[in-house]
Amino acid sequence: MYILLFLSGIGAGFVNVLAGGGSMLTLPILTLLGLDISVANGTNRIGILLQNIIATTNFKKNKAFSVKEGLLLSIPTTIGAIFGTFTVLNIDKYILEKIIGIIFLIISVFILYKPKVWEEGKKVKKNYPLSFLIFLIIGFYGGFIQAGVGFFLITSLIFIEGNNIIKANALKVFIVLCYTSFSFLIFLLNGKIDILKGTILAFGTMIGAKLGTTTALKSSTKFVRLIVFVMIVISSIRYLL
Repeated sequence: MYILLFLSGIGAGFVNVLAGGGSMLTLPILTLLGLDISVANGTNRIGILLQNIIATTNFKKNKAFSVKEGLLLSIPTTIGAIFGTFTVLNIDKYILEKIIGIIFLIISVFILYKPKVWEEGKKVKKNYPLSFLIFLIIGFYGGFIQAGVGFFLITSLIFIEGNNIIKANALKVFIVLCYTSFSFLIFLLNGKIDILKGTILAFGTMIGAKLGTTTALKSSTKFVRLIVFVMIVISSIRYLL
C-alpha cells in the first residue's frame, strides 16, 4: 500500500501542476491506509507543500509568472485558507462536496464555450475589491478541503485577472504554496498529520511536480486546456457520486 501511496503522489503532483484535482487520487489512498478523513486531509498537505516548492522554483526559473502579482493574490487567499483550515477541523463536508461537483461541471462548460479566453487570456479591467473577495473565498475552500482548489484558481486567474492558462497555472502553484504553508502548520499543531505517510506521499508528489512543470512549460495552451477539462469532469463526477 505504501508503494501505491508513492505512485499516487507522482500522479497527483503531475496533474496538480498541469491542472488540479490531484488530491482526488491521494485522499482515498490515505483513508485506505487507515487514516481518519481529517488526518488524511492534513497529511495530504505535506505533499501539496513540497510539490509546489518544486513547481514554483521551476516556473520562476523560466519566468512563467510575476512574483509581485502572485504575492498580492496570495494575501486574501491565505487569509481565507487559515479560516478554512480551522473550520474543517469540526464540520461535515458532504453537502459542500455536492455543491462543488455542480460548480465544476459549470466550469467545464465554460472551457468548451470560450476556448480562446483560456488559451490566450483576455483584457480585463482590474476590480481589486472583487479579486480580494473571490480569492478570499477560494482560499477558504483550499484551507478547508484542498481537492479541486486549482480549478477555481485557474478560472479566476483567467477570467478575473486576464492571464492565459500557462501563466494562470504558474500563479496557481505559487498561491497554493503560500497558503498551504499556513494550513500545514495548523494541521500539524492540531495533531492531524501522519508524518511517515505524508513523507512517502511527498516524495511522489515532488517527482510528479517536476514532470508536470516540464510538461506545462513545453506544451501548447490548447493541450493544457484539454488536461484541465478532463480533470474537472473527472473531479465533478467524483464529488457527485
